[in-house]
Amino acid sequence: MRRIKTGIIGTGKVGHLHAAALTSNQKSEFTSVLGRTTEKTQKFADRYGVKAYTDLDAFLRESGVEAVCICTPHPAHRDPSVAAAEAGIHLLIEKPLASSLEDCDAILGAVEKSGVKLGMLCQRRFYEPCARIREGIDSGKIGRPILGSVTVLGWRDQDYYDSDPWRGTWKDEGGGVLVNQAVHQLDLLLWYMGSVSEVSGYWGNLNHPSIEVDDTAVASIRFDSGALGQVIVSNSYNPAINGKVSVLGSNGSLVGVQTDGGAMFIAGMSKIEEPPLNDYWTVPGEESKLPEWIEEDTAKFNRINAMEHYHALNIDDFIEAIIEDREPCVSGQAGRETVELFTAIYRSGRDGKSIQFPLYPENDRSDFDGRLST
Repeated sequence: MRRIKTGIIGTGKVGHLHAAALTSNQKSEFTSVLGRTTEKTQKFADRYGVKAYTDLDAFLRESGVEAVCICTPHPAHRDPSVAAAEAGIHLLIEKPLASSLEDCDAILGAVEKSGVKLGMLCQRRFYEPCARIREGIDSGKIGRPILGSVTVLGWRDQDYYDSDPWRGTWKDEGGGVLVNQAVHQLDLLLWYMGSVSEVSGYWGNLNHPSIEVDDTAVASIRFDSGALGQVIVSNSYNPAINGKVSVLGSNGSLVGVQTDGGAMFIAGMSKIEEPPLNDYWTVPGEESKLPEWIEEDTAKFNRINAMEHYHALNIDDFIEAIIEDREPCVSGQAGRETVELFTAIYRSGRDGKSIQFPLYPENDRSDFDGRLST
């Protein structure tokens, strides 16, 4: 069996999830890690028995990796991703693809020119309840999707923002609840509903005065299909998390998933406390299946480490895409579309009007796509 030589760029908390998956995957030969500081990077490398690098050029030149997971904070995705693509190395990038459209387009341009694979780490697509909704849409069980909804209500306290120096700042995090916490649900919404044509939104920092970034946002969406959508997200719901995505179909059926429940978690520091479950399923003739799925999905959740398991599925798909020469299940273009959506919400709040799609980088402005003026 062919094995892909793999590496990681970024030695933070989420990097350990990638390392665990790359180490256990029989199609991966995990060989190298790149970090910023010698001591931390060497400690990470020793834990997994790989070689440590602190210089990007040396990593690309000497490591021999064929595929790399980008696990740096999102504003720092662009440079190592572009350099790796130019070196002919396949890329799997942690969500979001980047914090700006300019960075997204730089990454996508480098990938297109070099011909390497680009995948996104959006592991909630691999949750059984989430995949069940997509299958229901694809098979026509709900008719046409006509209304999509995202709700993410969670809590981030000062300890969370103190856990890493980059958190809570425009420069180093790129945004707040829209860019970091709700991006998985935004990805699911687009996966279910399709391309966007217009967005109106508002955002603000309403009860986290110690940080710069948004803690609350709302938006109304019109999709290319004519369907409508809504987004309500906040890091101001104490102490728990309630993350939901639902889709209403043209035949009156409602299907939904609670992707996140229980206490908030941080990758590499805490665990997922409640299983992802379908909370609505009114497809004609299938109403009785919901209790069965809840029992089945709960039992599986109790058998596995959900944080590691679904990362591993996403990473396995990416490695198989390289071997089979196909697109990963979560593409780089899908990653850009999510960035385009949250950028539109920022711009709409700035401009006080609806934003038409498609969106392009604003190279003639210095307000970081509306984040620096509300």
